[in-house]
Amino acid sequence: GPVDAWINVAFTSVFARFEDIRPEEFRRVTEVTYLGYVNGTRAALRLMRPRGRGTIVQVGSALGHRGIPGQSAYCGAKHALEGFHDSLRTELMHDRSGIHVTVVEMPAVNTPQFDWVLSRLPGKAQPVPPIYQPEVAARGVLKALDHPRRRARWVGLSTAGTILANRVAAGLLDRYLARTGLSSQQTDEPRTGSEPANLWEPADGAGGHDFGAHGRFDDRSRSRGFIG
Repeated sequence: GPVDAWINVAFTSVFARFEDIRPEEFRRVTEVTYLGYVNGTRAALRLMRPRGRGTIVQVGSALGHRGIPGQSAYCGAKHALEGFHDSLRTELMHDRSGIHVTVVEMPAVNTPQFDWVLSRLPGKAQPVPPIYQPEVAARGVLKALDHPRRRARWVGLSTAGTILANRVAAGLLDRYLARTGLSSQQTDEPRTGSEPANLWEPADGAGGHDFGAHGRFDDRSRSRGFIG
């Protein structure tokens, strides 16, 4: 049947200092994490325009407003998404379209990505605390679908705090992240180098192993969170 809702959430990344990311790897992250949204949106609009209605949700990130060390490719893609979202939204408003586009800015979420993202950091990757369960993120997306006229929603107080702090004290945040940003994205357990990576192909392989929605941080993750 007709497509009423479309959610863009394509993602891959490299956890490494900028100079340790190869050009082809940086391009791949951009193609998936940014252009995946652009091309997904283009496909959704083709399906929605004949009816003149529908909702497109872009799953964004607090890191689309505040870059952190070790994630230059991902942060660059998420920043690009914000500009794309603003431009498309205003075009649809100009057309008085019944198609709505909104973005949901996410905090650190306990998903399996930290076990299969390509990393060149010495320790095993982890989300920057506080960490939220994926169900909190899902509730944010559902709220966006229910209220599509809102330009953006923030999930988690950490997201709100990061975005607001960057608006008023970006220089202080620079210095804080320079001291803590790399260490806060790693556990004390050293990386073995044999971890799977999904940069070029799915980590589940030909057998189709399902990693599930939850990562290995259930004991540290919050099951409830602010959605604004």
